[in-house]
Amino acid sequence: MPVRATLLGVGAMNSPRYAPAGLLLSCGRRHVVFDGGPGAEPPPRPRRLDGWLVTDEAAELRTAVRRMAEERGVVARMGGLDAGELRVRALPVLHTSHPTCGYRIEAGGAVVVWAPEFWEFPEWAGGADLMFAEASAWNRRIRFRGGVGGHAHVREIGPEAARCGVRRLVYAHIGRPCLRAMDQGLRPAYGEWGVEGRVYRV
Repeated sequence: MPVRATLLGVGAMNSPRYAPAGLLLSCGRRHVVFDGGPGAEPPPRPRRLDGWLVTDEAAELRTAVRRMAEERGVVARMGGLDAGELRVRALPVLHTSHPTCGYRIEAGGAVVVWAPEFWEFPEWAGGADLMFAEASAWNRRIRFRGGVGGHAHVREIGPEAARCGVRRLVYAHIGRPCLRAMDQGLRPAYGEWGVEGRVYRV
């Protein structure tokens, strides 16, 4: 059964250009939303969602995301999910001082990874058919105050994804350093910039 992954938004926090990073993943009649926020809401159809999963329960958009999820009859939470052919596992990522995760999604014989924020490339993403990854920084890591993690950069993420056998890499948490790179016509050596509203099929 084909898997459709629709990018609802591709922006990092307070992006001047894009809605917050978010994904709607569909397999048959099963539909799950990942992250998102104002401007990155799932469309009215499908009417029924099987879940709304977040990568950081302490994120700045948590209140808005919880409200949006409740309006669709689900609870925004961090954790796994099994819905028919769709199996979603929440797996830890090194990112900040409190627990955060990414998701490894298995459906229709395909593997999709949603990991929009991390300090170290998650080895568990290896072998994915499609990975949506961090892109807050272009060629220099963003370190959080107090040395409690931060964001990896695109110039290191691409080679790591290639080494781990990720077949298609899409950058979907695009920060200001990457916006400047895009405006200069620069492109990742491996992978591609995510496009809001685009449907990725595997």
